[in-house]
Amino acid sequence: MRVLGLIPARGGSKGVPGKNGKILAGKPLLVYTIEAALASEKLKDVVFSSEDTSLIQLAKAAGAAVPFIRPSLLATDSAGSIDVVLHALTELKKLGKEYDAVCLLQATNPFRTADFIDKAINTFEQANCDALVSVLPVPHEYNPHWVYKENERGDLALVTGEKEIIKRRQDLPPAYHRDGAIYITSTEILIRQKSFYGNSLSYILSDPQRHINIDTREDWDAAITLAKKLSV
Repeated sequence: MRVLGLIPARGGSKGVPGKNGKILAGKPLLVYTIEAALASEKLKDVVFSSEDTSLIQLAKAAGAAVPFIRPSLLATDSAGSIDVVLHALTELKKLGKEYDAVCLLQATNPFRTADFIDKAINTFEQANCDALVSVLPVPHEYNPHWVYKENERGDLALVTGEKEIIKRRQDLPPAYHRDGAIYITSTEILIRQKSFYGNSLSYILSDPQRHINIDTREDWDAAITLAKKLSV
């Protein structure tokens, strides 16, 4: 299977200004993801998508391919990730490069490993599904079977629609949330449905000891602490 490793990173960022090129534990944030992707044995190509010339220079220096410049229209706060991916596929097709699937790797999750990327792709291939995402377990207190929403009467009702709550924590079924480290989707689904998830979605559990998704200044500080802990 030909899988494209696509790393999108734009120049603008409100939570942590300039975060994608900001130095984290000795190197630019985006370089962590590029290095892991290049070390993967399952990715056919590693392509960086950005509108920002300084980030493009950093990406090229780190070894990523940058065969096109992303239009500024696709580098705004309101631009959707699916449009960024479709743009990349279109530009790469012009160069004669086509892929069976895309592995989207966001630079804001810097500590995933090449082995984890390869394991995710292997799982995707074996599952014979439309897509795969990386996830982490939902803490039991936030399990959907214990979460309420307000109904039409203004009363609280379980979000699952059940009448009775599951009383014992031990009886709760596992629940997961996306952690943003990896999205793998078949190219057909991306183009036809304009979706990262399709109709059949598999998953891989991330290592919570390596997980950080940098969006705020507090996240950045936590990433510095985690980088020291991991000795990266």
